[in-house]
Amino acid sequence: MQLLFLGTGAGVPAKQRNVSSIALRRLNNEGAIWLFDCGEATQHQILHTTIKPRRIEKIFITHLHGDHIYGLPGLLGSRSFQGGTDPLTVYGPKGIKAFIQSALQLSATYVKYDLSIIEIEDGTVIEESDCFIHIGKLDHGIDSFGYRVVEKDRTGELQVHKLKELGVKPGPIYKQLKDKQTVQWEGMTLNGADFLGEDKKGLIVTILGDTRLCRRSFELAEGADLLVHEATFEQKSEEMAYEYFHSTTAQAATVAKESGVKELWLTHISSRYTSVDSEDLVNEARAIFENSYIAHDFSETAVLSKEENS
Repeated sequence: MQLLFLGTGAGVPAKQRNVSSIALRRLNNEGAIWLFDCGEATQHQILHTTIKPRRIEKIFITHLHGDHIYGLPGLLGSRSFQGGTDPLTVYGPKGIKAFIQSALQLSATYVKYDLSIIEIEDGTVIEESDCFIHIGKLDHGIDSFGYRVVEKDRTGELQVHKLKELGVKPGPIYKQLKDKQTVQWEGMTLNGADFLGEDKKGLIVTILGDTRLCRRSFELAEGADLLVHEATFEQKSEEMAYEYFHSTTAQAATVAKESGVKELWLTHISSRYTSVDSEDLVNEARAIFENSYIAHDFSETAVLSKEENS
């Protein structure tokens, strides 16, 4: 999996940061794209990337504040105008269906693909063929959610050298053994499990919406290979962060450290901070959790396992 930050600012667009949106490239699923939030001008940001709107198959909305949803109607319409015909599912809090349907209806926008809109609740779990998405309610001024994407464990690599030592040549039998089947070959019984390496642990990515420091953040982040956490304010503005239902750099780092996260990315940065302030902000986090990074628009990172990160 890979993450591409399309917008990393908070509240309103700024010259250096657009408002919230993150693209998750699903490398194990033929390059499909999942979006997390879709703030104003997200489709403009996409124009500066290799992302094709027709490849976006799911959009997860954390909450209904404008800086996280105002780009959604335009993107949905453009996806259709640009030839997107594959189904698209939007997940979000109660009210997301009315928002989308009203915007499309009032603007006479008709999409040419199947559009599903699913309203989520705390504890919702979505199962895909290769992963689970666990959803938890956070602590914000309105209902705000975090998403924990947990890949299912993957079958270990086929140990081809063992098969070649037995004289087994490549062919359909390799796939059968890879699928852990038992097959007969030249009078021998071959058990696929005997020719596979250890299963590969699935990756875990947690992307949290706007929130104060809260217990649910720790639960969703537990053991994640990568955590995306808002850091609207610097450490000394903790009281302001609490008043406005947001988090600081230090609070985000505390969640990462205490949850056993491998890597932390800070986003949703207030427009009061410029690029000059970025080093100070990330250093506040690194004082608590060393493997911290601050996202900028178009920052991109691969999601690595614990072994790859070490």
